[in-house]
Amino acid sequence: MTAPYTGGWQCGQIRYEIRAEPLTLYACHCKECQKQSSSAFGMSMPVPRDAVVILQGQPKQWKRVSDSGREVSCLFCEECGTRLFHNPARNTKITNVKPGTLDNTSWLKPVGNLWTRSAQKWVIINEQMINYEAQPSEFTQLFEQFQIE
Repeated sequence: MTAPYTGGWQCGQIRYEIRAEPLTLYACHCKECQKQSSSAFGMSMPVPRDAVVILQGQPKQWKRVSDSGREVSCLFCEECGTRLFHNPARNTKITNVKPGTLDNTSWLKPVGNLWTRSAQKWVIINEQMINYEAQPSEFTQLFEQFQIE
């Protein structure tokens, strides 16, 4: 797979395109990601913020403080509630795309796990991946290990 990547909300009201390669892909097991995904973890795929283009519709936005104490803007569909992007205030050059909203997800392969200390007890954390008990201070290792096949 190569850019551009397309995706959209569950209801089809909003469509987007990513015009650059993702920087990495990981699973986050923090309590907020568990709540927003209604599952055991959330997926995040950081991309350059200026590479994300909304092709159709307009997402709503709200802000929250993450488990690490940092502010995050969350973009979602007002119609169906699907979460699509997280824009961290600490890094205005990155958008964290929720990769399950991509049209083609067959190539996704996460390289790590964040907030493993909050993981559900039944989730098996692969020790061959890059794993952090909480929020890493930097993501260099996650970026270096990521490859699109």
